[in-house]
Amino acid sequence: MREVILARSAGFCFGVKRAVDMVYDRIKEGGNIYTYGPIIHNDTVVKDLEEKGVRIIDGEEDIKNREPGTVIIRCHGVSRRVYSLLEECGMKTVDATCPFVLKIHRIVEEKSKAGEQIVIIGNKDHPEVQGIMGWCEEPAIVIDTEEQAKNFASENPDIHIVSQTTFQPNKFNSLVEIISDKRYNSNISNTICNATEVRQKEAREIAAKADAMIVIGGSNSSNTRKLYEIACKECPDTFLIGSVEELDFNKLKEAKCIGITAGASTPSNIIQEVHTSVRREF
Repeated sequence: MREVILARSAGFCFGVKRAVDMVYDRIKEGGNIYTYGPIIHNDTVVKDLEEKGVRIIDGEEDIKNREPGTVIIRCHGVSRRVYSLLEECGMKTVDATCPFVLKIHRIVEEKSKAGEQIVIIGNKDHPEVQGIMGWCEEPAIVIDTEEQAKNFASENPDIHIVSQTTFQPNKFNSLVEIISDKRYNSNISNTICNATEVRQKEAREIAAKADAMIVIGGSNSSNTRKLYEIACKECPDTFLIGSVEELDFNKLKEAKCIGITAGASTPSNIIQEVHTSVRREF
């Protein structure tokens, strides 16, 4: 008898659900509706919104090419400059930025105004990190690897460290320790979202029990990729899929215990479809 374990934390987190609901609510009011970038990193949701008339603004220059309407700021947040550009172009804004991300904006704005060098632990290409950088008075330093942490140098002795909300807690602590050993006047704000910690911990525990692990989510989703990386360390037979159509059941035949988790941008219907299909197949 095969065992299938579905993570309790799988699927939309609070911030993502809130952002998606705000877009669907706005659709009912009509008019030109845009999201600044894809509202979440999930192709199924983005395609459904496009079919309902929601268009994506792809960066600052694209704002100027659009007719006036309502722009929903996605849960990743944006820089202060983007808000100004939207206002200049006559756009109304609906702010769906995750409250935990907004908290980071306030921290870096306050601390950088106080003269501290902001250090962001995260991926410099991720929209959340780019948005955080846009609230700093002086350019922030972004660190993602041990090598970057070891090479870190700042002329300012006073530094303030924050984190991308979806960063791995263990890796965050390790990078902070390397930086702290450099004897700067370091202040640390651990801004990793609690939901992220819970999700990653549960993925690690399930993967350690499983013979095969399924991680559901978009390949461009940062938190989904991190779940995949964590699961791979515990369970070599870990598979990242976007939907049930991408699942190869032949690769699961020998597994007596199959674990399933999903990123914060994965709708519940996709998770349930995968879960039901795996149970039915075996």
